[in-house]
Amino acid sequence: MRHLNSGRKLNRSSAHRKALLRNLMLSLIHHERIRTTDAKAKELRRYADRIVTLGKQGDLSARRRVFSLIESRDAVKKLFDVIAPRFKDRPGGYTRVIKFGVRNGDAAAISIVEFTGAPESAKSKKPRKKAAAKKESQPQAQAARA
Repeated sequence: MRHLNSGRKLNRSSAHRKALLRNLMLSLIHHERIRTTDAKAKELRRYADRIVTLGKQGDLSARRRVFSLIESRDAVKKLFDVIAPRFKDRPGGYTRVIKFGVRNGDAAAISIVEFTGAPESAKSKKPRKKAAAKKESQPQAQAARA
């Protein structure tokens, strides 16, 4: 029985698991939305919420603690200057895990992890040029037929 053993091992050694979660946190901070397996997403949520809480504190000690976890000056700067201020009035729940489907190769369950207060530019992407050009050319084609 696994009483009082929190966290997922993800079938990795402790050093590999630490590196994996560090890279996932870096990607999440950089892109603000990533796609990964369900188990990794649920484990990432625990760590991401903790570093956003440290980011909300905003002091030098919190910066150093976050830097010791993710080891990237650019990511720490973005976390403290852009991401954490978005959640200043929110008491918790900074990330969202959305079930996405299954991966084609091995049918692993895939999820999307994103920050809950993401700006509109990160949520909605511009339509592709081909789709926009196709919609514009349809009225011209109908006028040519008439």
